[in-house]
Amino acid sequence: MSSLIRAAVLGLALAGLAGCTSKPVLTPQEQLVVGHNYNHEQVQQAILKAVANRGWTPRKVTPNLIQADILVRNTFYAAVDIHYSVSNFRINYRDSRELGYKDGKIHRNYNRWVNNLDKSILQELNKLEAQNIVQRAISEQHSNTVE
Repeated sequence: MSSLIRAAVLGLALAGLAGCTSKPVLTPQEQLVVGHNYNHEQVQQAILKAVANRGWTPRKVTPNLIQADILVRNTFYAAVDIHYSVSNFRINYRDSRELGYKDGKIHRNYNRWVNNLDKSILQELNKLEAQNIVQRAISEQHSNTVE
């Protein structure tokens, strides 16, 4: 009987560990590619576009800070600060509801949302850089044909 009780306790402990969804808060920080050709306004627009495309609501607070928040299924709320310049950006936790934030840990969905937001911002910046490269090539080609 005692081995049955031990097995039950072990099973409950493992089930409790498997159900644990709290993870350390993700704070992505990205250094932008050296030698890129976008300016502050373009970085800001890329961030705003990525934020909106991911379903977050952006708000420009200062020239180097965008705040964004998301409400999922009218229950789960997360808010972040996105600090940025022409050389980097960082996404910081600001607030949340119903995501179990405590002692620097939060529900894993928050980290997934922030990770996806980070990837989307990088994609928008990469698109912008590609557009700038094409634009420069067209300009160079045009100037070569005029001469």
